[in-house]
Amino acid sequence: MALNAHLSHLTLGSPDPLVMAKFYEKTMGNTIEEIDQGYLSTGPGRKLLFTSGKAKELKYFAMGMTEENLDLLRDALLAKNIQLSASPSPLFDDKAFALQDPDGNWLTFGVEEKNNSQAELPARLQHFAFATNNIEEMVDFYQNTVGYLISDNVFDENKKLKTAFLRSDNEHHSLAIFQAKEKWFDHHCYESSNWNAIRDWADHLSTFDIPLKWGPGRHGPGNNLFIFIHDPDGNWLEISAELQVVPVDAPAGEWVHEPKTLNYWGQAFLRS
Repeated sequence: MALNAHLSHLTLGSPDPLVMAKFYEKTMGNTIEEIDQGYLSTGPGRKLLFTSGKAKELKYFAMGMTEENLDLLRDALLAKNIQLSASPSPLFDDKAFALQDPDGNWLTFGVEEKNNSQAELPARLQHFAFATNNIEEMVDFYQNTVGYLISDNVFDENKKLKTAFLRSDNEHHSLAIFQAKEKWFDHHCYESSNWNAIRDWADHLSTFDIPLKWGPGRHGPGNNLFIFIHDPDGNWLEISAELQVVPVDAPAGEWVHEPKTLNYWGQAFLRS
């Protein structure tokens, strides 16, 4: 079954959720709304919820889909005897549900139509990534239990899996999983339009004296342009453009675990 879902929103823990919300207001033009769980930060095609917690803590991620696909997914998971829980998200209705992956990350699914509305500087919440010391089991869960498709795998010289890029619709990946020595929330990414937009975002960030921490560059898997910055809690925030669109029946690609795979143009950060 094709998952047919997109990344709707993320909920991140922070020692100071308001500082985080104000950073995204300043840098991305998001609006701030105080709600019971914390601070909701929204902009065209993007939603983040900041709540009390540890820095760089992913509380849960939320995937949006149509009601028909939500019903199909629920039935498929129940048929596999997967335990489902009530959704923690205040942005979904009571039809939504949640489950945990093998690392204990919470994911929730709910009804939401994809929103591709644009701003002067477009940046649509598109994917996120985490690291794990249990990549084989994690990829198996997302592929064979939930229904993501693998777009590309990265292997080392011993054919051990180091990274998997998984898609939930026709974009190259909405989730990336990196093999590492421990578990962490790695980054979240906003899809812009083209190379000129990457330039404009870099110029915009410079007006706030926010330095680029990585990039400009081009990833191998996904073939997308990118820049990275840090937010106040040290989360990696990526602005991307021209991410590859993948046919539903495309076989998984294979890449070598080396710096050029993560950045055609130069420096790369290998998680392991």
